[in-house]
Amino acid sequence: MGMTMTQKILAAHAGLASVSAGQLIEADLDLVLGNDITSPVAIREMDRFSREGVFDKDKIALVPDHFVPNKDIKSAENCKCVREFARRNEITNYFEVGEMGIEHALLPEKGLVIPGDAVIGADSHTCTYGALGAFSTGVGSTDMAAGMATGKAWFKVPSAIRFELKGAFAPMVSGKDLILHIIGMIGVDGALYQSMEFTGPGVAALSMDDRFTIANMAIEAGAKNGIFPVDEKTVSYVAAHWNAQQHPGVGEGEEAVRAYLAERTFQPDDDAAYTAVYEINLDEIQPTVSFPHLPENARTFDQIEDIQIDQVVIGSCTNGRIDDIRTAAAILKGRHVAPGIRCIIIPATQSIYLQALEEGLLKTFIEAGAVVSTPTCGPCLGGYMGVLAAGERCVSTTNRNFVGRMGDVTSEIYLASPATAAASAIAGKLTDPRTIA
Repeated sequence: MGMTMTQKILAAHAGLASVSAGQLIEADLDLVLGNDITSPVAIREMDRFSREGVFDKDKIALVPDHFVPNKDIKSAENCKCVREFARRNEITNYFEVGEMGIEHALLPEKGLVIPGDAVIGADSHTCTYGALGAFSTGVGSTDMAAGMATGKAWFKVPSAIRFELKGAFAPMVSGKDLILHIIGMIGVDGALYQSMEFTGPGVAALSMDDRFTIANMAIEAGAKNGIFPVDEKTVSYVAAHWNAQQHPGVGEGEEAVRAYLAERTFQPDDDAAYTAVYEINLDEIQPTVSFPHLPENARTFDQIEDIQIDQVVIGSCTNGRIDDIRTAAAILKGRHVAPGIRCIIIPATQSIYLQALEEGLLKTFIEAGAVVSTPTCGPCLGGYMGVLAAGERCVSTTNRNFVGRMGDVTSEIYLASPATAAASAIAGKLTDPRTIA
């Protein structure tokens, strides 16, 4: 029996000729990730190990991003713990304020993940890097500690669901609408401990930012990971963000990088086994919104009546990339946020923030009555920079709309694309972006 993309990557990292679904393996890791919430737990766990130091100071990434800049004394102490650990162990990829960003946007931007990698992170949305043809998945802080100490992790090899994509999106439709549609179709446990593998001619029509968004939310369908095949867009992105320090010995120039990536690209076998296959025509996807209190509560605007809102958040590891910021700016340009509506824009990294500044997008946001924040995960988890009061409603480009996720337990979160969020900010209610674009 053939193997899926994920199974091939895991077999290579376990030193095995092949693996099959359900098999337990120990795999070598290319990167271990932690943030300011999960890393302190892992660091304290490492103190209990007899082993000194980390397995490789270049293969650990520590990104304070959830409560950074620090919102209170507790968050400051957590960041201090991470900072001191990074100094003690001479961690190469520690990102301080001014260099940091939201971890799952920052790592690809810094060239820390490439096709064929095996990555774990103590954050559930680590599955984002599947957009690059890598196996990446979230783990607990104890597994992060073991990974930092040994460079290895245990996995049960997942089975897979294949999503065969064809066609291309209509205007004002994006990867966020597609993944909300898919989660609405299969449910929040529809891919439980499986790999969501996206294939077909429609993949070529997706931007890299679309792919990051889709892979990011694989966990919201219960998946172990999401993954895309490596194509020219992938290779061009990785080559443009190449980190020579992270990959010594590869050689100089784009040609050498491309040759190296070709050796790390895994395509599924023709006879690979899938538990289900779904064919999706991207032309048919419409702007989609997930209603409270689960991502599977997906609706299109023909099913939506007037929903008045209080706040809009555009950002996060799901939708804070430059395409997202540009989309929001294009809709807000020359218009103004509705009276009484709070609109918060959060570029996902310092580089994206600077690019938005240079393109005049921040000026557009401020003139439209929005506020622009330094990169942070803050509002997504109800931490700060946009916490909701009792009964308030928010249209958000984040990834979860659980009860109390962004604040009071009686508040409501409506997950949507940047286009839908920006249109809703203008109208003061949940709004189809096609009606005002």
